[in-house]
Amino acid sequence: MTAEARPGAPVPSTDPRTGTVRAHPAREAGPADVHRAVTAAHRTLDALADRPRRAALLHAAADLLDAARPEILAAADAETALGETRLTGELARTTHQLRTFAQTAADGGYLDVRIDPADPATGRPDLRRTKTPLGVAAVFAAGNFPLAFSVPGGDTASALAAGCPVVVKAHPGHPETGELCARLLRRAAESVGLPADVLTTVHGFAAGTHLVQHPLTAAVGFTGSLRGGRALHDLAAARPRPIPFHGELGSLNPVLVTERAAATRPEEIGTGLAASFTLGHGQYCTKPGLVLLPTGHPALEKAAVTAAAQVPAAPLLDPRIRDAYLTGAAHRTALPGVEVLLAPGPAPTPDAPLAVRPGILAVAAEDLHDELLEECFGPLTVLVRYHDDTDLHAALTRLPGTLTATLHHAPDEPPARTRPLLARLTPLAGRLVLNSWPTGVAVTPAMQHGGPYPAATTPTTSVGTTAVHRWLRPVTYQDTPPELLPAELRD
Repeated sequence: MTAEARPGAPVPSTDPRTGTVRAHPAREAGPADVHRAVTAAHRTLDALADRPRRAALLHAAADLLDAARPEILAAADAETALGETRLTGELARTTHQLRTFAQTAADGGYLDVRIDPADPATGRPDLRRTKTPLGVAAVFAAGNFPLAFSVPGGDTASALAAGCPVVVKAHPGHPETGELCARLLRRAAESVGLPADVLTTVHGFAAGTHLVQHPLTAAVGFTGSLRGGRALHDLAAARPRPIPFHGELGSLNPVLVTERAAATRPEEIGTGLAASFTLGHGQYCTKPGLVLLPTGHPALEKAAVTAAAQVPAAPLLDPRIRDAYLTGAAHRTALPGVEVLLAPGPAPTPDAPLAVRPGILAVAAEDLHDELLEECFGPLTVLVRYHDDTDLHAALTRLPGTLTATLHHAPDEPPARTRPLLARLTPLAGRLVLNSWPTGVAVTPAMQHGGPYPAATTPTTSVGTTAVHRWLRPVTYQDTPPELLPAELRD
C-alpha cells in the first residue's frame, strides 16, 4: 500500500473558479476494489466478442450521452470551468468518436485480414492472419478533456470497438462528470444485451498503480503529465508480464517562423499565435509552447502581445493545475536572459477568484534554457529569437519529441528553403502543420495524435480510427480447418 492510498476516502468535486468543495460523488478504491473492477470487466470478454453487438453498444452510448446533454454540461462546467460553449463542442466530438468507432467495429476492416492459400508446389502452408483483442484495457482519464479524453472518450471508444472491456481510472478533477458518464455507458451496454461491466471505474491515485499492476490488465491508455505517465509506464514494464503502455505525456508543440513569413505576415502570425496558445486557456495538449522566430520583427511580437492581453482572465481546470502554472511561469520568468513581454499571473475576478492571465516570454536562442524546453501547462508561450540558420539549427537540435510541429513560411519561398526546415521538424513530431495552428484535433482515419518520446511512449495514435490497433495483437492460423477459423478468415 502506498502512502497516498486512502481506500474508502471521499473524492471531492471542487469548483475551479473558487476552490470550494461542491460534493463527494465517489470513493477512493483500494486494492480489493480494483481487483473487483478488473475481474468483473475481464468476465465480459466473451460477450464483447460479438462485433455487431459492441457496435450497437457504441451507438447506444452516443445516443444516451446526447440525451443527457444538459446534465453532463452542468456537471462538467461546475468541475472544470470550461464553459458551456466549449463543452458543447467537446460532447459533440465525444459522441462522434463513439459513432465512428461503432462503424469501425461493424465493418471489421481494422482486423487487416490477410489470406495466403496453401501452395503445394512450394510446400507453403495455408496461412490466415487476423487480429484479436488483448484483454482488459486500463484507461486513465485526462484532466483537460472531461469528455473526449475521459470516461466516454477516445481510449474507451477504441478499446470497446476492439473488443476489450475497459476499467477507467477516473480523473480527480471531474469525478462527478466521470461517474455520470460511466452510468450512461453501463446503461447503454445493458440496453443492447451486454453486461454493464464492459466498463467499470475506479478513483484515487493509488488505484491507478494497482490497476496497472493487476495481472488481468492487458494494456494501458494514459493522457497526463510526464512525471505521472513515466512512473506508470515503468510499472507496466516492470511487471512479471510487461504490458503495452500507450501514454501521452505532454508536448511543447514548437512553431518555426521563417524570416520571409515574419516580414510578410506579422499581424496574421502574431494574432494567430495568441489565439492558439490561449485556446482553452492554454490547456490543450497541442498548445504551441515555444516559437522560433527571427530577430528584428517587433510587429509580430507586438501583435501577439496585444491579442493575448485582450484574452479575459479565466480559471484553470483545478487549483492544483493553477498552482503548477503560477509556479512554473514564475520560475521561467526569473531565468537569466528571459524578457517578459506579457506577465503571467493571478487575475481574480468577482466570479472566479482563482482566475489567471496569459503570459508571453522571450529569450535569445543562445540563452535558451533547458527549463524552457519543458511544457508549462496553461496559457504561457516562449518566443525564441534566432539570428541566423546556425542559431536556428542549434535550437532545433535541442527540441524534445512532440505531438505537433508547425512551420510558418511565405508562399513564395522556394522549396529549396522550406523543404530542409520541414525535414528538420519531421523527426520531432507526429503531426506537421504548415501555415496554420496545431490546436484542435480532427477525429479522422488520417489523424496522428502521438509523437516521439516524451510526447508519447509508443508510435501510435490516441485519436482517429487507427487508435483501435493499440488494443489488438495479430494472430496467424496455419492449416486450420474452416470450421475452426474465426468467421472473418473463412473463404
